[in-house]
Amino acid sequence: MTDNRHFIKIIREQASPLKPIPTGLEARGSLSRPVRAVLFDLYGTLFISGSGDITVAEEQVKRDRLASLLSRYDLHDDPEQVQKSYVAAIQKEHERLRAGGVDYPEVIIENIWKAVLGYGSDEKARVFAVAYESMFNPVWPMPHLPELLGSLQSLKLVMGIVSNAQFFTPFLFDAFIGYTPAEIGFTDELALYSYVYGFAKPSAFLFEKARQRLAMRGIDASEVLFVGNDMLNDVYAAKKAGFQTALFAGDKRSLRMRTDDERCTVVTPDLTVIDLLQLSEALKVQTE
Repeated sequence: MTDNRHFIKIIREQASPLKPIPTGLEARGSLSRPVRAVLFDLYGTLFISGSGDITVAEEQVKRDRLASLLSRYDLHDDPEQVQKSYVAAIQKEHERLRAGGVDYPEVIIENIWKAVLGYGSDEKARVFAVAYESMFNPVWPMPHLPELLGSLQSLKLVMGIVSNAQFFTPFLFDAFIGYTPAEIGFTDELALYSYVYGFAKPSAFLFEKARQRLAMRGIDASEVLFVGNDMLNDVYAAKKAGFQTALFAGDKRSLRMRTDDERCTVVTPDLTVIDLLQLSEALKVQTE
């Protein structure tokens, strides 16, 4: 079985620094009740996500890069066909899961790559999945991420994750900060990743599971702050669960206001922040 350190090495080797792109929004809002637990989205919130809309010109670059990646793993498939098969396999799995009652399905990405590339090994598929993701969705820690996490630990707040993710997502912390999520304060039972359950945000499934597990700790939903960059997947879904919400509007690449979705026109985040330090300051104020 492939050691997790190999996946972490792939992420580190293919990473390059990214800077957030200003959104033009301003910080505003306040928390209505003291917070005892903070739950985070990951991509676009704690980590800059470099993927965005792919232009026609960029499509050729993507094909060339995919051809290089396939060659690196001694695969000689046509890159354009691989990409088409990849998208089709995900769509097919989504349809299968929806037919089984999953409102917002999540795939297991190594299974997708096994089908697309004909791998008989889960581990080979997992290695390729990490390499592909690192190439086409580069990530980098948001500015002040370590300071935020240290601040939350000093405030003795319960910390969790509710994120659309794959098996390699938790490795981002080790790859860029040098510690596992548990080592930097995240509670294992509150690390809720979509691929584990087959449900993706904005499904209520992960939020309801988080609410139940927090209730078992004596923490009411109103004492929970959820932080994310997407008005639908994060703010709307978290408010439905009864959580307070913070919209992270610090990077234009990943900010999703969803103004064309009527569900998002009737919700307002309690906080809007454009820097992670603003979040820690808001939490310090309400604990004083």
